[in-house]
Amino acid sequence: MAHMMNMSKPDWKQRAEMALNAAVSSQHFVTYAELVEAARIPSPHRVHKLTEWLEMLIEVDHGATRPIRAAWVISRNRNQLPAPGFFIKCREIGLYDGPHNGSMAKEFHQSLLA
Repeated sequence: MAHMMNMSKPDWKQRAEMALNAAVSSQHFVTYAELVEAARIPSPHRVHKLTEWLEMLIEVDHGATRPIRAAWVISRNRNQLPAPGFFIKCREIGLYDGPHNGSMAKEFHQSLLA
């Protein structure tokens, strides 16, 4: 019965996951701002809530040896790269060892999308 209530009114994390999965399956990037809007994340600190959720998702996907879905979320002003926190989280879990911008970051990001 409890799961029925969840289905009737999904929370923002469920909406964010649906929007992110749609971006991944269509292989189209989504910006943080677009995902915040699609998920209807409540104020305040909407982007911060999203980035914390995405960092948790990186750990979950990596732990399950699945593709890192958060790689499809990019920052509008970073030349189609995720925000620095994405690279920091990937470093923390041993997935990446490099800077959060420049050619090494771009190559790492591209490898996750392949």
